[in-house]
Amino acid sequence: MIALVSGAVAGRRSDHVVIDCAGVGYKLAVSAETLRHVPAVGATVTLHAHLVVRDDALALYGFASEEERELFLLLLGVQSVGPKVALAVLSGGPPRALLAALAAGDTARLQAVPGIGKRTAERIIVELREKAGATAGEQEISITRAQSPRSIAREGLVALGYTAQEADDLLQEAAGERPEDLIAHALRSAHR
Repeated sequence: MIALVSGAVAGRRSDHVVIDCAGVGYKLAVSAETLRHVPAVGATVTLHAHLVVRDDALALYGFASEEERELFLLLLGVQSVGPKVALAVLSGGPPRALLAALAAGDTARLQAVPGIGKRTAERIIVELREKAGATAGEQEISITRAQSPRSIAREGLVALGYTAQEADDLLQEAAGERPEDLIAHALRSAHR
C-alpha cells in the first residue's frame, strides 16, 4: 500500500497532480480541496495517498491531510459511492465543513455534488454520521481515531465480522505490541 508520496510537483491539472519521486512520476487523483494546497510546479509537496486496486487498473488518490484521506475512506464504505464520487464530495470544502454538513443532516449540500441523488445523500448521512463521530450540535467535529494498538486491533476484528464483545474476549489473552500481531494472535485463538 502506498500511504505517502513526497517529491517535486511535475504537473497540476484540475483533477490530478503528478509528483516526481526520485525520477518516477506518480499521478494522483485529487479533490479541488487538495489541489488548493498543492504548490506550483517545481516545488516540493507531500500528499497522503490511497491506492485502489482494480482488475484493470491501479489508481492512486492524493490528499492534503490525513483527515481528508480518512473521510475519503469512510465515503468509499458507503454503498453507491466510488472513488470519483468520493473525490467530488471532498471537493465541496474542507473535511471539517463536510463533517459539519453530515452532523446537520444537510442532504442538499451532498445532492449538489454531481452523481449524488437524494437517496445516496441520505444514505451517506445515515451511515457516516455515527462513523465520523458527528452528532448534531457538536462544536468540534472530528474523525474518531484509535490511538492504542489494542484499540486498532479491536476495530480490525469488528471489521472482520466479530462483535465488539467477541473482539474484546479474543484480545484479552493476545500478546504483541503491533495491531497486526494482536489480530493474528486473536484469530489463532479463535480457531482453536
